[in-house]
Amino acid sequence: MGKRDKVDADRLEFIPPQMPTPVEQPPEDEGWVHEAKLDGYRTQIIIDKGRVRLYSKNGRDWTAKYWPIALAVDLPCRAAILDGEVIVSGVRGAPDSPALEAAIWNEPSRLVFVAFDILHLDGRNLVHLPLLERKQVLRQLVEPCFGKIQYSEHFEGDALAIFRAIEKTGLDGVISKRADSRYRSGPSKTWLKAKYSRKPFSNG
Repeated sequence: MGKRDKVDADRLEFIPPQMPTPVEQPPEDEGWVHEAKLDGYRTQIIIDKGRVRLYSKNGRDWTAKYWPIALAVDLPCRAAILDGEVIVSGVRGAPDSPALEAAIWNEPSRLVFVAFDILHLDGRNLVHLPLLERKQVLRQLVEPCFGKIQYSEHFEGDALAIFRAIEKTGLDGVISKRADSRYRSGPSKTWLKAKYSRKPFSNG
């Protein structure tokens, strides 16, 4: 194996995402935190060896499609894997799903990446840490702001009250996550997705 082959073998690779299980309403017992469900495209950002790559939830390299986000990544780290969602903000500030596909081709400058998890940071594999510890690391890396790389806040407390409050903002629903859960690729019962049923012609 040559030196170049070894460098390529050591680079960070795409990690299949953890996927929430659909439920009718968020869990009301203790030990859960809740985040707004963003109506966008699940995306993973990999920062490694001076390069930034963005992948779809199926592992396709979409860096070229999301080039304004790739150019905007300027985080205080050498290497990282961020899990999140690419969105386009609508008139009310909520993500606008119908406008997202058009923006990718016609107005890519409108694209924003909202990070809600971190899986790797500067040589440390973080997937075995509890969710809230990962969120703390992520928040320190991605300072809450309104730029192209944003941080997804979480909420604790009355799940149904949070569900109803988020609904009023025009968002699509709530993702509930076990506060002590590790990150596991694939379908998950420690991440739950509750969507609103107010859209009469929705296919779910």
